[in-house]
Order: sequence, then C-alpha cells, then structure tokens
Amino acid sequence: MAFKHIIDSERCKGCGLCVDVCPKKVLEISDKVSAKGYFPAYQARPEDCIYCTLCCVMCPDVAITIIETKDSNEAVTA
Repeated sequence: MAFKHIIDSERCKGCGLCVDVCPKKVLEISDKVSAKGYFPAYQARPEDCIYCTLCCVMCPDVAITIIETKDSNEAVTA
C-alpha cells in the first residue's frame, strides 16, 4: 500500500498550522510566492512522511490531501 501527499499551493495561504502539527517535521513554508501572494507549505522531507493525515485535518483551507495509490512507484510528492 502506497500513498501520495498533495499540497495545493494555490489554496494554501501559508498559515503554518500543518508545519506546527507535523510529528516528523516534514513540512516547511516555501520561500516562493504563489499566484495569490502567499508563501505555501511544501514537503521539505517527503521521505520522512508517515502519512498520519494530521496536516490534512489541521489545514483550514483544505489544501492538503493524502491519497492511496495502487502502485508504490506512483507515491511521488506533487
């Protein structure tokens, strides 16, 4: 069973709640500005992600999703 972690950088407002709640410190705030003028979160250390979904639950903008993939080769971060 493999998973894919997706952060929609156009929905993310860079509030940092996901960064604070991540138990493995996988997420960080980007230094690149999105089209809407925010600094979105991104997976700085995707290999450390345990797919606990705490970031998904905490995100007020529903910008983070974790989906199950059929093949472990598809589990690449977006």
